[in-house]
Amino acid sequence: MSTQRLRNEDYRDYSSTDVSPEESPSEGLNNFSSPGSYQRFGESNSTTWFQTLIHLLKSNIGTGLLGLPLAVKNAGILMGPLSLLVIGLVAVHCMGILVKCAHHFCRRLNKPFVDYGDTVMYGLEATPISWLRNNAHWGRHTVDFFLIVTQLGFCCVYFVFLADNFKQVIEAANGTTTNCHNNETVILMPTMDSRLYMLAFLPFLVLLVFVRNLRVLSIFSLLANITMVVSLVMLYQFIVQDIPDPRFLPLVASWQTYPLFFGTAIFAFEGIGMVLPLENKMKDPRKFSLILYVGMAIITVLYISLACLGYLQFGARIQGSITLNLPNCWLYQSVKLLYSIGIFFTYALQFYVPAEIIIPFFVARAPEHCELVIDLSVRTMLVCLTCVLAILIPRLDLVISLVGSVSSSALALIIPPLLEIATYYSEGMSPVTIVKDALISLLGFVGFVVGTCVTLYELIQPSSAPIFVNSTSAFV
Repeated sequence: MSTQRLRNEDYRDYSSTDVSPEESPSEGLNNFSSPGSYQRFGESNSTTWFQTLIHLLKSNIGTGLLGLPLAVKNAGILMGPLSLLVIGLVAVHCMGILVKCAHHFCRRLNKPFVDYGDTVMYGLEATPISWLRNNAHWGRHTVDFFLIVTQLGFCCVYFVFLADNFKQVIEAANGTTTNCHNNETVILMPTMDSRLYMLAFLPFLVLLVFVRNLRVLSIFSLLANITMVVSLVMLYQFIVQDIPDPRFLPLVASWQTYPLFFGTAIFAFEGIGMVLPLENKMKDPRKFSLILYVGMAIITVLYISLACLGYLQFGARIQGSITLNLPNCWLYQSVKLLYSIGIFFTYALQFYVPAEIIIPFFVARAPEHCELVIDLSVRTMLVCLTCVLAILIPRLDLVISLVGSVSSSALALIIPPLLEIATYYSEGMSPVTIVKDALISLLGFVGFVVGTCVTLYELIQPSSAPIFVNSTSAFV
C-alpha cells in the first residue's frame, strides 16, 4: 500500500512532508508567495504565533528544569551558570542552523515542508562525497532513532516524576501543616509502591495521547504552562528567601562530576525535535525564527536563574529534583501537584514526535478501513512501553544524564553543524564557519562519549549514595 496515503488531508496529524497526492509539484510550489519566501496558505488547523510560542516553551520546560540545581552542584557555582549559558547559546544556534537548512531544501526541491530526517538526508545527498550520497537514507534513519530514544526517554521520566510526586504528597499528608517556615521531620504514612502509581496513571495518559491534532494539544499545552508558571512562581518565592552564605560553595566542582552536569543540561535544553514540526504547523512560518529566539531566551534565563538560586539556597543538600527540598506544608506540597499537572499534559506534546515517526510505518501496511484502530493501538503500546521502562529505571537522575549525553547531544549539538557543512560546502562556505561548526560538533561528541561513559559507570558502580528524583527522602 502506498505511503502517500499518509500525506492526505485526512491524515494531517503527521506534519506532511511531501506534496499531497492531489497536488502536482507545481501546485506544491505555489504554496510559496515568492521564490525566497517560506509560507503556506489554506491550512485550517494551522497554529498562530502565540500557540507556537506556547508549544515551544512547553516542549523545553519539563522535569529537566527541576534537576538543574543538582547539575550546578556537579559543575560548581561559577562553572555551572557559565556552562549553562554557553550550552544554551550553542543549542539555540544549532536550532537556527536546522531551520535554515530546512528552508534551503524547501526552496530547492519545491517542497512545502521537510522534517529533521529529510533535511539530514538531503544534506548528505548534497555532499561531494559519493559514499555519503549513496547512503544518504541512513541519515534519516539515524535522526529518527535518536528522536525516538530522546522523546520516549522524556516520557519515561514523566511517568516516574508523576508517580513519585503524588506518592510523596500522599505519604506526607498526615504531617503536612500550614507552617511553611520549618521543614520538620515527619513520619510518612505508607502507601502503595510508586510503580503502582505509574500503572494508575497509565490509562489516563493513554487517553491523552489519543488527541492527535497539534492545534488541539495547544489547549492542553496552555493549561500546562499556566499550572507550571504558578508552581515556578511559588518555587522562586521560596528559594530567594534567606539565601545562605555562598562562600562555602565550590566555584568549580570535580571534573569527575562535570559530565553528569553536561548530560542533565543538554537534556533540559534539548527541544530541537519539536522545532520543525512546530514551524510546519504555523500559519506564517516566516515569523518562526523570531519566536524561536525569543522563546529560547526566556527559557535560558529561567534555567540559569533557577539552577543558581536553587543551589545557593540548599547547597550540598540539593536533591535530584528541587521540589524534594521544599518544606512540608500545604503551600509547597501544592507546588508538586501543580507541576505534576503541567508534566501530565506535556507528555502528549513530547509523545507527538515519536508517534509521527513510528505510527505511519504501521498504518501504511494496514487495510484502509483499519487505519484508526491501528493508530490508536500503536499509541497505546508506545505509552505502555514508556511505563514499563519507567518501572525498570533504578536511578532516574542518572538516566536523565544518560539520555541527554547520548541522544540529546547527537540531535542538538553534533548533527546540525555537520548538516550545515554538508548543505553549503559545495556552494562555498567561509573557513570561519567551517571551523565553528567543527568545534560545536566536537564539543557535542566529547560530551557524548565522556557523559555516556561516566553515567554508565555511575549506574554500575555508584560512587556515593544515590540522589533520586523519585525519592521521598526529603521527608525522612
